[in-house]
Amino acid sequence: MTISPELAHAESLIRTIPDYPEPGVLFRDITPLLANAAALRSCIDAIVEPFAGQFDVVAGIEARGFILAGAVAIDAGVGLIPIRKAGKLPRPAASVSYALEYGTATIEAHDDITEGMRVLLVDDVLATGGTLQAAHELVATLGGVVVGTSVLMELDALGGREIVGDVHTLFHA
Repeated sequence: MTISPELAHAESLIRTIPDYPEPGVLFRDITPLLANAAALRSCIDAIVEPFAGQFDVVAGIEARGFILAGAVAIDAGVGLIPIRKAGKLPRPAASVSYALEYGTATIEAHDDITEGMRVLLVDDVLATGGTLQAAHELVATLGGVVVGTSVLMELDALGGREIVGDVHTLFHA
């Protein structure tokens, strides 16, 4: 797939940091992209475009997914639901545990996702798919309907797409 010059520039700003947070992991640092207004705008537009008008709320996954999801929510004129790591919410309504690239984790959400609410899931990176699969399950547990999943970058070799299914991805590594 050919990407626009604006998205190509945005992708060029993502840095790879070896051995973070653990040896053998190649961490994708999106902070240079976030610091560039034009690059961030082009990414937000591309994240929203295939789902425009189809969602009632954006759910962002901790931590870097919050940043993108907040911008997507404002751009689309809808609210934001944070999906957080266990123990970070004052009134978690549901939780799901899952495996990730370098361990296990649990995510939680409030009951602000209501029956039939159409949810766009947004995260920064799709790696093994555990986090996004758990987020899908969490939304369903609360009665919401995931209408789409959008990520900034997909780490193809880790096979997350096989677990999550259809994902709108801007960049591949």
